[in-house]
Amino acid sequence: MSNLNEKVGNTEEAPVKESSIENKVAGDAPAADTPALDSAPEKKKREYKEMEHEKTGDLHAKVDMNTIQFTATDLYDKDKVDIEHVVMEEVFQLLQCDEGGLTEQEATDRIGIFGPNKLEEKKENVFLQFLSFMWNPLSWVMEGAAIVAIALSNGEGEPPDWQDFVGIVLLLLINSTIGFVEERNAGNAVKALMDSLAPKAKVKRDGKWRDIESADLVPGDCIAFKHGDVCPADCRLTEAIDVSMDQAALTGESLPVSKKLGDECFSGSTCKQGEVEAVVISTGPNTFFGRAATLVGQDNDQTGHLQMVLARIGSFCLVSIGIFVVLEIVILYPRFHYTYRRGLNSILVLLIGGIPIAMPTVLSVTLAVGAQQLAKHKAIVTRITAIEELAGVTILCSDKTGTLTTNKLTIDKENVKCYSKWDVEGVCLLAAYASRTENQDAIDGCVVGTLPDPASARSGIELLDFKPFNPVDKRTEITYRDNMDGGKLKRATKGMTGIIIEICSRNKTSELEDQLEADVEEFARRGLRALAVAYEDVTGDAADGQGNGFELVGLLSIFDPPRSDTKQTIDDAMALGVKVKMVTGDQLAIAKETGRRLGLGDHMYPAKVIKDGPEAGGKHANLDEMIMDADGFAGVFPEHKFEIVKRIQALGHLCAMTGDGANDAPALSRANVGIAVEGATDAARGAADIVLTEPGLSTIVHAIYGSRVIFQRMRNYAIYACAVTIRIVVCFAIMSFIWQFDFPSFMVLIIAVLNDGTIMTLSLDRVLPSTTPDSWDLAEVFAYGIGYGFYLSASTIALFAAMHSTTFFEDKFGVEAIKETNDPRGHMVIYLQVAIISQALIFVTRSHGPSWTERPSVALMLAFCLAQLISSIIAAFGNWGFTQVHAISGGWIGIVWVWNIVWYFPLDAVKFFMKKTIIAALQRRKAKKAAVATVDENGERLQRTASRHESLYSNRTSFLSRAANRLKGGAKISMSQNELQRFSSIQAQQSGAALTRAHSRPAA
Repeated sequence: MSNLNEKVGNTEEAPVKESSIENKVAGDAPAADTPALDSAPEKKKREYKEMEHEKTGDLHAKVDMNTIQFTATDLYDKDKVDIEHVVMEEVFQLLQCDEGGLTEQEATDRIGIFGPNKLEEKKENVFLQFLSFMWNPLSWVMEGAAIVAIALSNGEGEPPDWQDFVGIVLLLLINSTIGFVEERNAGNAVKALMDSLAPKAKVKRDGKWRDIESADLVPGDCIAFKHGDVCPADCRLTEAIDVSMDQAALTGESLPVSKKLGDECFSGSTCKQGEVEAVVISTGPNTFFGRAATLVGQDNDQTGHLQMVLARIGSFCLVSIGIFVVLEIVILYPRFHYTYRRGLNSILVLLIGGIPIAMPTVLSVTLAVGAQQLAKHKAIVTRITAIEELAGVTILCSDKTGTLTTNKLTIDKENVKCYSKWDVEGVCLLAAYASRTENQDAIDGCVVGTLPDPASARSGIELLDFKPFNPVDKRTEITYRDNMDGGKLKRATKGMTGIIIEICSRNKTSELEDQLEADVEEFARRGLRALAVAYEDVTGDAADGQGNGFELVGLLSIFDPPRSDTKQTIDDAMALGVKVKMVTGDQLAIAKETGRRLGLGDHMYPAKVIKDGPEAGGKHANLDEMIMDADGFAGVFPEHKFEIVKRIQALGHLCAMTGDGANDAPALSRANVGIAVEGATDAARGAADIVLTEPGLSTIVHAIYGSRVIFQRMRNYAIYACAVTIRIVVCFAIMSFIWQFDFPSFMVLIIAVLNDGTIMTLSLDRVLPSTTPDSWDLAEVFAYGIGYGFYLSASTIALFAAMHSTTFFEDKFGVEAIKETNDPRGHMVIYLQVAIISQALIFVTRSHGPSWTERPSVALMLAFCLAQLISSIIAAFGNWGFTQVHAISGGWIGIVWVWNIVWYFPLDAVKFFMKKTIIAALQRRKAKKAAVATVDENGERLQRTASRHESLYSNRTSFLSRAANRLKGGAKISMSQNELQRFSSIQAQQSGAALTRAHSRPAA
């Protein structure tokens, strides 16, 4: 319990201050009546059961102390010994030290055993990081096409295909540059965690106190710190004078916690009161703070959600291309006796035109523009791919302290209990009189802050005497002259309930005590701290004069209030189909009360269920079912938050996590979308994907809405990209098989550049966001792509057949005949037809109804018109001999435009037909499959989280890191900055393996 908590409540029996009571009563009762007190019936012993921290008794090592070696592996193996809670004698025995501290030689030796008291960072080769963005299947096909153009095409007396080679390489560089810049601009979680550590520490070495770098601390060091200092390492107190530690950023507790002899202080916590001497028990990655840093980089096999989607879309395109490339090889060469160079040119058309070479660039631009739009709503995106994942989030896990609440203690006026003539305002004013107005602690600050004007805590009165809080009396007291009541002397006091009621003697009845006891217990059940207030008139004109006896006037409830917009934000999130769960380090009663106030519900569990699982015979069959049913969890540590997020993901949900403290960093990093709220620590901001720059969670609703708009844009592009792949490979392969049509590969590159340049304006397009979480149903995407692709292929094949085999166009429009299969003018006609209708397809894919009923953005419309103008100009004037095309007449250009318009309108019919048939069947099949959950023999649902090794789009440089570690024999566990796409942590050399075996995170 904190010193702070002692003010507002404790389960310890209140000391009976006999002399104080007698002195107060002496003015009214004669001494002769005193014996009568002895004959009075024994008074009922009352216990004011106020909320407190759960205490764990002193423990002993679980194995023979002589078998525990002086290594990180043994000291931090909780299956052998819990050094954080064993009796102090065993702590000194384990650490081989005493309260006199270490010598410099001993400290030097221990640095070699335990490593420095810091988190190390591995530098990464910038050039290799840039090259890594060219290492994925889409890039491989692009690179393969470039090799074909520059090397394999060099034959039969013709020069290499320089034009295609240069175009492909430029697109590769553009794509890689965008990805590289995005990742280099991301924050670094480890740097923030390192900066949070205390830079200096006061330590006793060789019997003398000195200041050293905190990185030089080792287990066994004797350290000292005082009010305002940051604890430099995890330690056990050997001397403690009125100590109170602020652990909010580490454990999520809203109130500072008092510490006594033998208690543990966490590295990174701040001393709010008192002076400390302590022995260091763990440093660096072995500390509570260090384990949080380690978790930030743990499970580095998690692949980004958008990367997995890209992998599957890329695989679809690769398979489609591969099938028709093989068909061309086995048909064109044996059947039609193509020469080497001619057949290679046909294959190059499929490679360049089939692969969506600008897909990463288009999606990056779409996400980057979306990030700029979110920034207008005060949401800074540090990993732009998180926008896509936010659109599909189904569960939002939120920290309480500082996120759902203000992290500022407040008097809840609605719950103030009045026991005398004073009303709520009067009780609050008396409590403010009994508070400091300068150098306030948290309690005094919140009491004075309750007044409309804090200055009224001293206005109208003259301060005569003030007794501040101390651990013995556990109350504050003021004696003052009330200038508004004729200058009468009065006295007010506030403090722990048991203490205050004991010193009260006026109007004190059994009914009053019963009511007070019931009120205190009610506050405890609701997670509210109780603060009692009493008052008396002072006789005479002396500040130390006796009073007429204290009278209990009221009971204040203290709590950390929800932010003003939090309830509305949660309601809005739920309306968008996102379930909100509270995950807090604070106590269960406080969590339940906060949940009730916010409308989250109070169906919450303590953190121990994450390790122990649900009770046998309970309503939950397994832990996963309990997690999904719960409204929240209380008393959790970083490992618990991490495990909760991981299990939710394993059940197939996309999970977002909000937080503000260093204790939230591991879960923020693990979550699909980590959100650091305004005022978050550097560690939380570094691990987060989205950082909010204004108070509250309302920005999250804007971000979810905006992300779903962006998702719709990306989905529209994905359907378009798949359709274009099918229309290119199917159309030109069939034309080659039927007519031995050789379309110039450079013109396919021109089509791709113009198409993707236009499609980039999708980032500004008008779309209707979904009211439920979005998800990539790639079966639908591929089905639409195949349907549109076949239809567009038919439009091109029909045009060529009509131009090549009939005289319809010459007879009706008087244009010149184009009969030769590979006439350069015929190439240009096909180029223009493919370019126009392929771009027009985007208006169909972007709309839910008829394409002409949903107005596109001005940018998209202008880009489409500009691209078609360029295509028409190329068709009219493009006499490019190097690529076998020749300009065509205005008549043919007009024919192509009319032809495309005629074929465009049935595209909507294709969409509606597919939606009613194929897509509906896919949705029924998906719903049926989702209804059947696979479980193991223990009833646990089986669903693996995606592994980065399952995706060829995984972070490429992680392979280099793993390979380097194996070559070193695993002596050092390290994780690069790129791990988890943005952030990482490097474990100290010897402690990494120890942490893995020490079960610092309970196995669920």
